[in-house]
Amino acid sequence: MHKQEIPQDKTLDNSLALIMEGYEFIQNRCRKYDSDIFQTRLMGEKVVCMSGEEAAKVFYDNERFRRKGAAPKRIQKTLFGENAIQTMDGSAHTHRKLLFLSLMTPERVELLKKLLRSEWIKKGKELEEKEEVVLFDEAQELLCRVACQWAGVPLDEKEVRNRAEDFGLMVDAFGAVGPRHWQGMKARRRGENWIREVIEDIRAGKLEAPKDTAAYSMAFHQEQSGEQLDANMAAIELINVLRPIVAIATYITFGALAIYEYPECKEKLQLGDKDYLEMFVQEIRRFYPFGPFLGARVRRDFTWAQHEFTEGDLVLLDMYGTNHDERIWGNPNEFRPERFYDWDGNLFDLIPQGGGDEVKGHRCPGENVTIEVIKESIKFLTGKIEYTVPAKQDLRYSLVRMPTLPKSKFLITNVKAK
Repeated sequence: MHKQEIPQDKTLDNSLALIMEGYEFIQNRCRKYDSDIFQTRLMGEKVVCMSGEEAAKVFYDNERFRRKGAAPKRIQKTLFGENAIQTMDGSAHTHRKLLFLSLMTPERVELLKKLLRSEWIKKGKELEEKEEVVLFDEAQELLCRVACQWAGVPLDEKEVRNRAEDFGLMVDAFGAVGPRHWQGMKARRRGENWIREVIEDIRAGKLEAPKDTAAYSMAFHQEQSGEQLDANMAAIELINVLRPIVAIATYITFGALAIYEYPECKEKLQLGDKDYLEMFVQEIRRFYPFGPFLGARVRRDFTWAQHEFTEGDLVLLDMYGTNHDERIWGNPNEFRPERFYDWDGNLFDLIPQGGGDEVKGHRCPGENVTIEVIKESIKFLTGKIEYTVPAKQDLRYSLVRMPTLPKSKFLITNVKAK
């Protein structure tokens, strides 16, 4: 049986176009072909790209898709770690996922928020002494300190900056080629060596980690076979707890940009309305670019949108485009927190960290942590300090660079604690 024809890019390979177009690569072609699905070639391989809510529903059907073999080794060697949870499927994935979810209990999330509030207050006093502050860098260091303390990972104060930068380099290498990718690989090796020593010290009794921490849980987690994770895999998965928390610095920076560019939002936030804060944070996650797309491979043959998917096909889901789909959001390029006033919590329309069910599927288990960390940080920026945003800085961000950030990383001056 021949496959139904879906739009196809008539090029030998679109890898360079992906690099040149970044976040809008899939969206551009969906608009060009007036279709939520098209076929192209990337890195010499045939790839099907999809966008939109219905595409997300299909993509997160575990009967149709698997993650094993989807993430390129270059991304595993920088962002995820090799053979980590993001590459697993079936009962093995569910078993490992429950480990991550067990670390995100309401009590543990409350502790994280408490640590975060304390560190922000201390940070506010420090920032008063600085002539100029690079918010992204400060947030990244603060989150590294908080994440390690929360996870039971010892971190010497003089190491904070370097460790935070390494976590940032792992993330920054995602869409990179050349020096940025090499830096990410080096940062990954340094991070794994460090955290592997922590795991080995906990197992040997040289380091005491509370039983409810991520460090303890990773050190003594048992696979379905009853065997412990090897020390290197335990380190990789512990980094998969720490690194995403540090990466929230990106959202905090975009949040500060929104506060600056939409002063009417700042006024509403300062009134202390919890519902508005929730809407504001969700709009930050929808509006600003974070993850561009996700990959999976077809588990077994099936047909959708008049296209016959074949076992083993690589498929990319357009995260950025789905979050800017005008059919879902209406005026998607307008920053408007109120759009979430009657949002129903749909698992497939707001997908900045993936879609679907977080327990049964591959949605990020730390999404709630991300939301709470952004909330606490926005409350600090709008309620605990006052500052000036210098006009002489470049607040533009590129949709070509993946991942992206305001070019100046958001400078502030004249910080005063309230």
